[in-house]
Amino acid sequence: MHVNNGFTRKALSIFHSSFISQFKNVSVGMSVPFTLSLALASALSLSACQPVKDTDDNAANKERQHSESMQSETVTPERVQTIESLAGVPMQQLASFDAQEIKQGGDTGISITSSESYSKPSSNITASRKGNFFIGNAFFRQPWVIAPASTDSRDGLGALFNVAACQSCHVKDGRGHAPMTADDDADSLLIRLAMPATTDEQRQQLKDSLIEKVAHPMYGGQLQDRGIQGVPAEARIAVQWADKPMTFADGHVETLRAPTFHLTNPGYGAFDDELMVSPRIALPMIGLGLLEQIPDADIKKQAASINKNSANKNSDGISGKFNMAMDPQTGKVALGRFGWKAGQTKLITQNQSAFNEDMGLTSNIRPNESCMPMQTACVKAATGADEQGNGKPAVEVSDEVAKFIEFYTRNLAVPHRRNADDKLVLAGKKRFYDMGCQSCHTPRYQLPKTADDHLEQHGQIIYPYTDLLLHDMGDDLADRTIAGKLPSKDLQVEFLANSYEWRTPALWGIGLAQSVDSQATFLHDGRARTLMEAVLWHGGEAKKQQQQVLKLDKQGRAELNAFLKSL
Repeated sequence: MHVNNGFTRKALSIFHSSFISQFKNVSVGMSVPFTLSLALASALSLSACQPVKDTDDNAANKERQHSESMQSETVTPERVQTIESLAGVPMQQLASFDAQEIKQGGDTGISITSSESYSKPSSNITASRKGNFFIGNAFFRQPWVIAPASTDSRDGLGALFNVAACQSCHVKDGRGHAPMTADDDADSLLIRLAMPATTDEQRQQLKDSLIEKVAHPMYGGQLQDRGIQGVPAEARIAVQWADKPMTFADGHVETLRAPTFHLTNPGYGAFDDELMVSPRIALPMIGLGLLEQIPDADIKKQAASINKNSANKNSDGISGKFNMAMDPQTGKVALGRFGWKAGQTKLITQNQSAFNEDMGLTSNIRPNESCMPMQTACVKAATGADEQGNGKPAVEVSDEVAKFIEFYTRNLAVPHRRNADDKLVLAGKKRFYDMGCQSCHTPRYQLPKTADDHLEQHGQIIYPYTDLLLHDMGDDLADRTIAGKLPSKDLQVEFLANSYEWRTPALWGIGLAQSVDSQATFLHDGRARTLMEAVLWHGGEAKKQQQQVLKLDKQGRAELNAFLKSL
C-alpha cells in the first residue's frame, strides 16, 4: 500500500451511539446439531483379515507422517507445546473435527446465519441482565447531535469528528470497508497519524509506553474528516485502486487490489512529508468480552514460546510480541489487546477512546475535547458536557452511559460454526494446520473464572484463532509516510508497535462477515475483498505460509476457503 501526499482518514468509531429507550425481543439460537458420519464409523471398523487394510494403513501412515513433517517445519515444538497447554487438548485433536468447536464462543454463542449474526446478546445472559444490553445497544445505534440540543443525553458531537454514531462505522456490528471511489465517504475507515520522535525524552516515553505516539502538532493522532458548522474538517480521504495479479503454481491467477490513499483539502495547513499515516477499517464487535478475559499470562506465554528459537536455523520464522499501553483509566502501563495494533488495554478504554477520537465526545476517562490547541474554532465550539458531581469533570458521555455501552460491547455473541464436520471443510482445516497458520492464529483458550461481574464469559472454552500478538506482516501491508515512503522499523507509531506490525485478528465469525454487510472487506485497510485475497497479502513473518498457499491447486484452494468460510 502506498500513501501519497494527500492521505485520508475516516470513521471507525469502535462503539458509540445514543440514548434511546428502545427494547426489542431477540431470539437467541441454540447450538447447531451434529451427527457422526457413518462413513467415518465404518472406516474405523476395518477388519484385520482384509488384504486392503495394509494398503489403507500405509496410506494413512504416509499422510500422517507428511502432515507431521509439514508441521515440524512450520511450527516449533515450543509453540506446539504452548498451543496445546492453552487449549487443554493435543494438536491432533485441534486439527481434526472437534464437536466442541462448533460453539466458537462457548456457551455465549448463537446459531444465527443472517445479517443479524453479529448483533445478538450472549445466549447465556440472564433476563435480569439483558435489559442492560438493549440500553447499550440503543446508545450504540442512535446518532449523537451537535450541542446545544434538547436531547442533552446525547449532544456534544464534534466539533471535529468522523461519524455521528458507532453503528455508522460498525454496520450491524460488523467490519468496515474502504471507499471504493474518490467520491465515496470513508464512514467505516479512519486514518491514524504519528510523527517520528525527535527528542530523547520522546523516544524514552515511547520505549516505556508512557505515550501512545508523537502526535502531529496541528492534526493530532487521528484525522477527523468532518466538522460542525464553522469548524473546518481536517481533510478529505480518497483512495485509488490498482490491480495486482498473483499466480498460483497451477497457473490460476487471483487479482488483488492495492490501495493508494490520498488526503485532500487539508484544513489546517500542509502535511509534513514525514507524517506517518495508517488507514484502518472498523473491526467486528463480536466476542470482545471473551477476548478481554484471556489472561495476560496466556498472551505473554505465547510471545515467549514464539521467540524462543528466533535465532535458531530451524525456527519457523514467526516472531510475535505483545504491546504495552498506557491505560488512561488507571494511569498505569498494561498489556494491550484491542485495536489493529493492540493499543487499547480493555473495552471500557477502547470505547471511550473511540467516542473521543471518532465522535469528538468527552468522558471521565477521556475528558478533553479532541481538538489540537492551534485549532481555535474547534477549541471554542460549544460542548454538550454535563456536570457529573463528586468532583468529576463535566463530560458528554456519563459514566452510566459508558457502562451500558461497555456491557453491550462485551456481550455481542459469536455465531456458531457451520458445516464443521463437512469433508471439504475438514480437508481445509488440515491444510490450515499443516501450513502452520495456527502459529499466529491460536485456536483455543480456556477462560478462567475471575473476580468480576463478567459472568457470561467466565470459564468458557473459546476458539477465536488469534494470539493477540503483534507480527511484522511485510512491506506490502506496512503503513507509509504521507510522501509514500516506508518508515524505519525502529519508529514506534502506537506504543511499542511500528508501521509493519499488526495484531493477529480473531477469525471467528469471519465466514459470515459479508452476510452481515455485503460491503465488508478484510485486512486493516480493507484492501481484500475475499478471504483468499487476505491470505495472499500475507508477507513478512507469514511469507512462508503465503508461498505454501500459492502451491495449492483448485481443490486445495476450495478446501482452505471452505474451512475459513465455516468459521
